[in-house]
Amino acid sequence: MLQVQYIHTLDLPELEPYRTMKRQLDHRQQRIFVAEGEKVVRRLLDSRFTVVSLLLPEKWLRAYEPLLERRPEVIQAYVAEKEDLERLTGFTMYQGVLAVGRIPPLPSLSEILDSTASPRLFVALEGITNAQNLGGLVRNSAAFGAQALLVGETSSSPFLRRAVRSSMGAIFELPVVELDNLTATLRDLQSKGIRTIAAHPHSDRRVLSQAQLTRDCCLIFGSEGDGLTPALLEACDDAVAIPMPPAVDSLNVGSAAAVFLYEVNRQRGTM
Repeated sequence: MLQVQYIHTLDLPELEPYRTMKRQLDHRQQRIFVAEGEKVVRRLLDSRFTVVSLLLPEKWLRAYEPLLERRPEVIQAYVAEKEDLERLTGFTMYQGVLAVGRIPPLPSLSEILDSTASPRLFVALEGITNAQNLGGLVRNSAAFGAQALLVGETSSSPFLRRAVRSSMGAIFELPVVELDNLTATLRDLQSKGIRTIAAHPHSDRRVLSQAQLTRDCCLIFGSEGDGLTPALLEACDDAVAIPMPPAVDSLNVGSAAAVFLYEVNRQRGTM
């Protein structure tokens, strides 16, 4: 059911999630996130995620009507001119379309293992804090058939506003597991026959094409600045690099993930 309210004041308590978008910890504690942009909001409305509210100009409300009619929950739509919405949020928006969704209960690793078939393909993250890079990595993971994203304790949430936007809504399709101890999780995966392969640009052992990727595997990516920690590298079964000329130090982590994931699909004959 859709409830529409034309707002004439920006002080409504119900608009608090839109006023506090820079206070991501508050949103995380409330288990909510903000979707930004026409396509991302459209994909949210077409997903299984619960939608709390919309904040948008009237023309976009009319454009979303077919999707809104299919939603089972009560959704509050706050309608105002784009200029008013920008005063509320504090930043310039290209389309002026925002929505608040609820982060669903996330699956455990055991649930992911029970629900996925071999050959498995997981992506794990250590120390990735740039939301735009994280969103791009999510998008590439979904595009190349990763079955789950394992987010280590030192990485940011993929439900940050900029990460959701950069993923172009792919986060709504990719199962996410939040971890307390990534190293222990990798050992657990290894005990179940899942190879753990680190993306390590300075690996002197092997290049990507030499890695065995046809069987169950988990690819592990770290931050561009520091890469993976020595302790985590030591815990992995293999560490491989994308071959590049000496003048190029490394790739953006999203680009590196795309190369790794494409190679998995190439070896498996799925691309």
